[in-house]
Amino acid sequence: MKISVSILLIVIVLNILQSCSGNSTSKEEYGRGKVSLYIEDSYKPLFETSIHTFEGQFPKAKIEANFCTELTAIEALFANKTKTIFISRDLTKQEKAKLLTAQVEVRSEKIADEAVALIVHLDNKDTCMSVSQLLEILKGKTINWPTMKNKIDVVYDNQNSANFNYLQNLTKNSSLPANVFAVKSNEEVIKYVKEHPNAIGVIGVNWISDEDDPKVLDFLDGIRVISLSSSDKGEYYKPFQAYIYDKKYPLTRELWSINKAAKQGINSSFVNFLTGEKGQLIIQKSSLIPATAQVRMIQIKVE
Repeated sequence: MKISVSILLIVIVLNILQSCSGNSTSKEEYGRGKVSLYIEDSYKPLFETSIHTFEGQFPKAKIEANFCTELTAIEALFANKTKTIFISRDLTKQEKAKLLTAQVEVRSEKIADEAVALIVHLDNKDTCMSVSQLLEILKGKTINWPTMKNKIDVVYDNQNSANFNYLQNLTKNSSLPANVFAVKSNEEVIKYVKEHPNAIGVIGVNWISDEDDPKVLDFLDGIRVISLSSSDKGEYYKPFQAYIYDKKYPLTRELWSINKAAKQGINSSFVNFLTGEKGQLIIQKSSLIPATAQVRMIQIKVE
């Protein structure tokens, strides 16, 4: 077992010209009234902060956030319950074609890079794992912890969530065993792991990434974050911002906005806000990787 002893610092410089062009909408164009957005639950902490900041800057705009599974968000978009969703992927060619058939223009935009985190109980000493070892657990081939010897339970937030879809893609759509199950939400996953020493929790890293947030510190109290390696003989990395950026942490993914609203109005203005300077700074502070940032890596060796 080899754990990296280097500390990587990430320096993010926002592309001001791109940010300003993406944020060129005037306050008057943000409009009045209320708009409903559907957002994957993995990104709830980030969007609670972003919406609060946006509404503070533009008090005539009111955003109703519906935190849900990825599938629910996509279904809401096609059922015209919303014009804007935020999920972990772009729409497929087939999904876009369906919208075009209905003569609807859809604009997809990457907002950030982020990751899936694995958490365990504070008493669990098995905190380093390779991706192949994780797959052995997810496929039911490894059922007991090496150190504690008791049965492993794997819990995720919800069926058809971004986290569930990630597990499905990771296992190439293999049937998950009975000890891999859902517990309603990312927050419930954290609670379950704190109460069950034999559990592995699968959550969006955003729930534990911003350590300046008192809620995050409360979530981290009583759990450990697993370090992962891409190979059985490789180095192990936690889902820190720098390791998400350079893909040393293996379970990375993206955050996308899917928007079919008019280019003027609250929906599109909120997307512009997220991809603009202030939104990308919020993403950076949340320890995710802003999509419109230039990143410079500085490596410091610990003697």
